Amino acid sequence: MAPSSAGFVTALTTAALATVGLLGYQASTTAPAKNRTDSAPAAVASKVPQHRKDPAALPAASGTGARVVYSLDSDRVWLVGPGDAVTRTFKVTPGNVDPAPGVYAVSSRSNLITGTDGIPVEHVVRFATDVDGVAIGFSAAVRDAAPGPDAAPLAGTGTVRTGGIRESRADGDAMWTFAMIGAQVVVVH
Repeated sequence: MAPSSAGFVTALTTAALATVGLLGYQASTTAPAKNRTDSAPAAVASKVPQHRKDPAALPAASGTGARVVYSLDSDRVWLVGPGDAVTRTFKVTPGNVDPAPGVYAVSSRSNLITGTDGIPVEHVVRFATDVDGVAIGFSAAVRDAAPGPDAAPLAGTGTVRTGGIRESRADGDAMWTFAMIGAQVVVVH
């Protein structure tokens, strides 16, 4: 791709992400009051301290209402139902591409696919894309398997860029049931 084409694609991607963010914000401010999150998490841009006695405690300032909370520092997910009740929490294994802290919405789901690392995965719940187009989402490996032949490294990097945040199959089932299209995902440090 010529340098001018790469710049054009980057500009289009940035404009698309800004548009999606604006539309998401507009949708959140016009949602009925009983379903609306009245404010974005106050501390998504800074490290959120965990409760020292209970590292599985829901992070402070992680939003309100039904949502998925994902902690980058703790590699932990919380499924939060109505009334801010945690219905499930579990550890995850992230890929090598992290989403930026912020508020997202589930944008697509796939029941069964092959991950970018070549491993068959199920119950894929995507909520973000990085600037290079790597999809970021939750998934569960169908079985313990070595990466397949499609897991070739990126040219010149030696590493496949993966945005898959791996869960156990039981946790993947719970995420699949909980996080429908449009569900809020809050990423904190």
